Amino acid sequence: MKSRFLYRLVKYQLAKLIERNLPLPEYRLAREEAASRLFRMPVGVKVEAAEVGGCPGEWLLPQRQDGQGMVLYLHGGAYTGGSCITHRALAARLAASCRHRVFNPDYRLAPEHPFPAALDDAIAAYRGLRLAHPGAAIGLSGDSAGGGLALALAVSLRDQGVAAPAALALMSPWTDLALSHPSHVTKAAVDPYFPSKQRLSVAARHYAGDTSLQHPLVSPHYAQLHQLPPALIHVGTLEALLDDSRMLAQRMNAQGSRASLKVFPGMWHVWQTLGGRMREADQSVEELGVFLRAHLQT
Repeated sequence: MKSRFLYRLVKYQLAKLIERNLPLPEYRLAREEAASRLFRMPVGVKVEAAEVGGCPGEWLLPQRQDGQGMVLYLHGGAYTGGSCITHRALAARLAASCRHRVFNPDYRLAPEHPFPAALDDAIAAYRGLRLAHPGAAIGLSGDSAGGGLALALAVSLRDQGVAAPAALALMSPWTDLALSHPSHVTKAAVDPYFPSKQRLSVAARHYAGDTSLQHPLVSPHYAQLHQLPPALIHVGTLEALLDDSRMLAQRMNAQGSRASLKVFPGMWHVWQTLGGRMREADQSVEELGVFLRAHLQT
């Protein structure tokens, strides 16, 4: 019952925000204000402003840290929004559950900074972590566009011959900006974040700029997915991006990488942001944290 109430609340608030048709800078601020009201920080996680590899962001430092490993967390927001503020609580909960520090960078956003700006920032942050903490295991995590960006980062690092991340923990990753999957249309009526394919399409074009939407680092659905770190992917049944996760798991396993997929019935896009208020959100974040912890300690 509580999850249904929260689903209706999220859907109502997002619909009202969309109806306001705010200019993008004001929309970003409104999302940050909404996040501050809705999303609860966990107890015992310290927030510390930082810059890594020239990329500003925040460290989320849990009281209990089980080693020198760390997680690079890439926030969602359809590449046009999102920030440390909107995703601070989620990144903090992931830090607490995996028992390792998490760096949450404010990568550059489109349309002001189209592809490859976000990926360049993610690469710079990853290289910065490697340089500052040689030998430490680094996991990658992200939600929505941030999940797709984490996957593109892993592909890019592999192709550049850079030491691979330890694991990928992905929440509803957006991997196909060409929007070729059925769920991009069939789930629109129930997805509070993407109630029409058009919203996804506009964001995709803002991010890609003059680059093809099928470029493998814009849409890693079209990338070669061999020799990637082990991945755990969580997605809900009420998501326009449901097929992105399904196809990602299938293609990774078919190409020799290890991927596990868990589909949560009745859950909407990135429901994990409601950690501390909803059992299903806490369960997902805990499972993703346990997965990361296992790979960061090896």
